[in-house]
Amino acid sequence: MEGTDSGLYQLVIRLKRKQSIGVGRLGRFAFPSGYYVYTGSAWRGLESRIARHLRKEKRLRWHVDYVLRYGDIAEVKRYRGRRLSECGLNRKVERLPGGNIVAPGFGSSDCRCHTHLFHFRRNPAQELG
Repeated sequence: MEGTDSGLYQLVIRLKRKQSIGVGRLGRFAFPSGYYVYTGSAWRGLESRIARHLRKEKRLRWHVDYVLRYGDIAEVKRYRGRRLSECGLNRKVERLPGGNIVAPGFGSSDCRCHTHLFHFRRNPAQELG
């Protein structure tokens, strides 16, 4: 049975300047300035996962850690429980107008999604779930 500290989350990340960022084995990508929406899940320890993402000093473990070295988290959205799958929530972001894929395969090595990180010129936080 899942606990109350489990669920999905979305990070809205602001990158002030364009950056060339190496993302582990995924490779190096040119990330334009703007806003990024990253969709993730934590089926144990949702709040501790988010707190880890908010820390600047950490071991690089997930793809998003590489981008967070250069960007700042502008907003965090939490979705507790399993009303929606991580990929289902990600597809909602994919359908938002103005979204672009910068790094194919980002955060989606364990699913069939093209990416779990979308770039927007303007902050899309109000349009998120």
